[in-house]
Amino acid sequence: MFCFQCQETARNRGCTVRGVCGKPEATADLQDLLIYAVKGISVYAEKAAELGLPIREEGRFVARALFATITNANWDDRRFVDLIEVALGVRERLRERFLAAWREKNGAEFQEELPPPALWKRASRRDLEETAGRVGVLDTEDEDVRSLRELLTIGIKGICAYADHAAVLGVEDDGIYRFIMEGLASTTRDLPVDEMVALVMKAGEYAVAVMSALDRANTDAYGHPRATEVSLGVRKNPGILISGHDLKDLQELLEQTEGSGIDVYTHGEMLPAHAYPAFRKYAHLAGNYGGSWWSQNREFEAFNGPVLLTTNCLVPLKKEDTYLQRLFTTGMAGYPGARHIPDREPGKSKDFSAVIDEARRSAPPRELETGTITVGFAHDQILELADKVVEAVASGAIRRFVVMAGCDGRFPSRSYYTEVARSLPDDAVILTAGCAKYRYNKLGLGEIGGIPRILDAGQCNDSYSLAVVALKLKEVLGLDDVNRLPISFDVAWYEQKAVAVLLALLHLGVKGIRLGPTLPAFLSPAVARVLVEKFDIRPIGEPEADVAAMMEGK
Repeated sequence: MFCFQCQETARNRGCTVRGVCGKPEATADLQDLLIYAVKGISVYAEKAAELGLPIREEGRFVARALFATITNANWDDRRFVDLIEVALGVRERLRERFLAAWREKNGAEFQEELPPPALWKRASRRDLEETAGRVGVLDTEDEDVRSLRELLTIGIKGICAYADHAAVLGVEDDGIYRFIMEGLASTTRDLPVDEMVALVMKAGEYAVAVMSALDRANTDAYGHPRATEVSLGVRKNPGILISGHDLKDLQELLEQTEGSGIDVYTHGEMLPAHAYPAFRKYAHLAGNYGGSWWSQNREFEAFNGPVLLTTNCLVPLKKEDTYLQRLFTTGMAGYPGARHIPDREPGKSKDFSAVIDEARRSAPPRELETGTITVGFAHDQILELADKVVEAVASGAIRRFVVMAGCDGRFPSRSYYTEVARSLPDDAVILTAGCAKYRYNKLGLGEIGGIPRILDAGQCNDSYSLAVVALKLKEVLGLDDVNRLPISFDVAWYEQKAVAVLLALLHLGVKGIRLGPTLPAFLSPAVARVLVEKFDIRPIGEPEADVAAMMEGK
């Protein structure tokens, strides 16, 4: 195996025996083969789209398949084997459609030589395993070509995750699917460096588009988030703990548990759901339990009731953990031994009865903490405060906004973000989205004229909200460049959705982003140099020095 898609990869170079995340070599190889298979789909999809053929069904499948390969999403080898088999079937059906359309248009057979991912066929399980072991990242020998291909592929993984979230709520954009296919297909060809760089930048454009689509899907379905205090304590009823990012799963779980005497608690990236008006009507949505994804072993063990993982951020169980018998997955998440809730049938809800039955047999959760936390500062809510914000900026009450969006992680180096939050002067406001907030969102930093000093926009995809706010402030303050705003970007990354967010910010013209705890291992020195020179991307430094520089606009 060779995997360097997450921030915690070994020695910031790549995991070669077992992932730092816990991913076994066999699972890593199967993920590589699934990516290889969907690249084969993309080759035909790109050509089919050029002939005007619809590719929505294939695009939807590719988005879901790549979502399964995101860090900490799916650990179940059987699911990957099944996905590979489905991918080959999708590819062959698309191939036949394309070839028929080509013959009809050109009056001749298609003769173009195609790359190996478009031609590979599984002969046996042994063939599958052998192929899986030789189609990974290192199959591209040139370091800089490999770096650009992987930067694009990893960014597309993030786009796919957001596209799947939006599709679940009925919002799909064929243009996004076409770009996914174009980008993946490009990695099967030898292209000039400038074309590869252009595709990476195009990924930033489509990252903005997909986050906009998901924002629309969420707010159309559940309303615009509003500032909301969320309880951190527990009640005396048995409970269900739901984690991940899928709001529709939460909706259906709340509907099916209403009046049952069972409470529902959010965990990790599901915390922002409390701010949506559609969810606030459920009295049994009890609060948020625990913190960031990497502390889930202890927190899931303490919860006592069933835990439902709807997306990525599921970490391996430790030998002493006993909650596997009450762990459930759904969507593209999976774990060996956990019970999996199947996808919903058309026009129906998912069936969470097994989760509910487990809750009825469970003791109430053990209390980890008390108090409340405020969420819900997505773009619509912040823009309602625009006059107050502009007045505070004009008066000097707010001197600087610091965007500390992104991911949390296990490494001690992430205490940097806690220290930055503590070190920021009282006239600085933190804008955040994603699980990075768990490094500082319980510090009690106070307010500035009624404006909380930590404005939490929501999940990682809600980093889009922060971009909307920045662009609106630029307009209100009469500035011609977003980089002239009193805003600094100090972004934490961990997995592939954060890479999509980074590319989105670059597409929007944001420069001078501090990125940490490390720069991505998949950036070769030459590619990193291009990003540094063009966008002034910087590694993080010492907290106090970085705070001083940011407060001076550097």
